[in-house]
Amino acid sequence: MDEAVRLDRGGTLVEGVMAAIRQRIAARSLTPGARLPSIRAFAKSMQVSKSTVVEAYERLAAEGAIRSRPGSGFYAAGSLAPLSLAEIGPRLDRAVDPLWVSRQSLEAGDEVLKPGCGWLPASWMPQAGLRRALRTVARADDVALADYGTPLGLPPLRQLLARRMAGHGIEAFPDQIMLTESCTQAIDLLCRFLIEPGDTVLVDDPCYFNFHALLRAHRAKVVSVPYTPSGPDIELFAQALAEHRPRLYITNSAIHNPTGAILSPVTAHRLLKLADQSDLTIVEDDIFADFEHIPAPRLAAFDGLSRVVQIGSFSKTLSASVRCGFIAAPRDWIEGLTDLKIATTFGGGRLAAELVLTLLKDGSYRKHMDLLRARLSRAMGETSARLKAIGITPWIEQPAGLFLWCTLPEGVDAAEIARSALADNIVLAPGNAFSLSQSASRFLRFNVAQCADERIFKALETAMTR
Repeated sequence: MDEAVRLDRGGTLVEGVMAAIRQRIAARSLTPGARLPSIRAFAKSMQVSKSTVVEAYERLAAEGAIRSRPGSGFYAAGSLAPLSLAEIGPRLDRAVDPLWVSRQSLEAGDEVLKPGCGWLPASWMPQAGLRRALRTVARADDVALADYGTPLGLPPLRQLLARRMAGHGIEAFPDQIMLTESCTQAIDLLCRFLIEPGDTVLVDDPCYFNFHALLRAHRAKVVSVPYTPSGPDIELFAQALAEHRPRLYITNSAIHNPTGAILSPVTAHRLLKLADQSDLTIVEDDIFADFEHIPAPRLAAFDGLSRVVQIGSFSKTLSASVRCGFIAAPRDWIEGLTDLKIATTFGGGRLAAELVLTLLKDGSYRKHMDLLRARLSRAMGETSARLKAIGITPWIEQPAGLFLWCTLPEGVDAAEIARSALADNIVLAPGNAFSLSQSASRFLRFNVAQCADERIFKALETAMTR
């Protein structure tokens, strides 16, 4: 596929070609000893002259990044470059790309407002219950406090998770459930288990931006399908299956991130039929399940954990510091996933599992979630009204959960708004951070639990009038 040189401000064509080669080396598509494209072929693909490519290759050789073999061509040199996720895939402005949004939110001090982050304020978490559970766990025996957990994870917690899944119509036995440190680790393990570099993975457009980063790390080819208020666009989904023959599809089906949409039963059935015809595995991220007022359809329930794998965690509802998630998968996958978990993290995190189990068993979690859903509903209504008042329109009226996916007025670019807000110590989440196709430049995702401060709306209104 042809790829014209993309230049940073002030760059030359030669520097653009050099940057393209460096990006391939950073992304490890050019490993030590790999032959570079011929000068003629690369000039054609980059839409530059052969002399430009000759000059770029000579400069890179002088730097030691590549080496020349007379009569043979140019080859990547040196040791394997450290992995740079920022250099894999389409280059985005570092001010608003997905990893930057996460980094700014995670590293922000108390003075920074974070309406673009993906978690609840610490004050909304069940702090009294956490302290009580910590005291209970502190009285556990020496093994629980100091030893490795089993690779599958704490049996009583897996049994409890199986009962909770049954409430959503999912038949999962404890020996089909593996505990992980998070949903992120769950996806990482599943990618290691199911795909090879170069395999195609489908995602929603928009989707949770860390899906993009994880899949880049696994060298997957990522293809996106537009998401509608009832689920993925089925016609375009079918086209993507026929054209790209993907191995995986990763999605949220209960409360979708970032849109807040809920998968309809009709779309779910059509989706599973297409997956069955195409031998497609689906990873269903159910991390927002407990924010629902009325349970939505689950792909894993319709499918019976045959080709659908469900993952989840408690970082959004209990504590982001207590790292405890899970994978529910076909029984014959568990041994292979166990081997991968041992190889990558060794034993399980027993203390975190004991803490979560204590909170789920004593009744405090259910009461916390009842109060939290009510509080989020109020925040959703208040935030929606304040955004509408300044010309920002929610894509869906009153969705459940944390997020409002909103459209900016015509001609207003979300990335520019995010840059302006950052100067006021406000971290926003512009739409193109979630969109592989870069088609969401007029969208922002708002976390309603993080939108109580009036300065957010004043900064938005000011930025939109500049």
